[in-house]
Amino acid sequence: MTRTTARLSAAFLTAALVAVAAPASAHVGVSTTDAAQGGYGKAVFRVPNESDQAATTKVVVTLPADQPFAFATAGAKPGWTVKVRKATLDKPTKVGDFDLTEAVRTITWTADGAGIPVGQFDEFALSGGPFPSADDITFTAEQTYDDGTTVAWDQPQTGDEEPEHPAPVLALAEATAGGHGTTEAGAHAEAETTGADDSELGVWLGGGALAVALAALVVALRENRRRA
Repeated sequence: MTRTTARLSAAFLTAALVAVAAPASAHVGVSTTDAAQGGYGKAVFRVPNESDQAATTKVVVTLPADQPFAFATAGAKPGWTVKVRKATLDKPTKVGDFDLTEAVRTITWTADGAGIPVGQFDEFALSGGPFPSADDITFTAEQTYDDGTTVAWDQPQTGDEEPEHPAPVLALAEATAGGHGTTEAGAHAEAETTGADDSELGVWLGGGALAVALAALVVALRENRRRA
């Protein structure tokens, strides 16, 4: 193998390894497959552990006060205790066919054991509705580690640059006659949800980069043999 070939091979392999190892944007995100404007559905919050030494032991999701849900239930999760807290609304609010004076405000999951270890993530779900007649709905989340550190995911995105701790934003599919989004619309909403599939996308991109690098290495080796 010539020096040029060796250098090219090393460069391709390094680029591939970096692509595989580089983490996607790691923040609390929310996604859905069935939530549509005016309908009911499930929202799944993906919570990555960003600490190098502490485990995540508590996750608090706060529902927006200006877009209350008539019904909201927390997903049961083995190894975690869940608490749902309601709050009185500032004024009576009509949501769909319901007149509300109170609504679910926060859902708290507290680990009974180790929680989310370093280098891992977990998912927490809520189900409810009706969802608002809007393109999206913004939640806030609070993540607590076992070393006492707390991270608030509540910063709105006002421009092209993402804030350090963005609030989870759920894109909603357009309503249909039955009050639910179509399968295609639901998939589109999930793809556009902030942080919904960052880690999965990173894996696919990393795998593609690795495949390209290996193919380039094979071509370089063949070319080197021909010249020899």
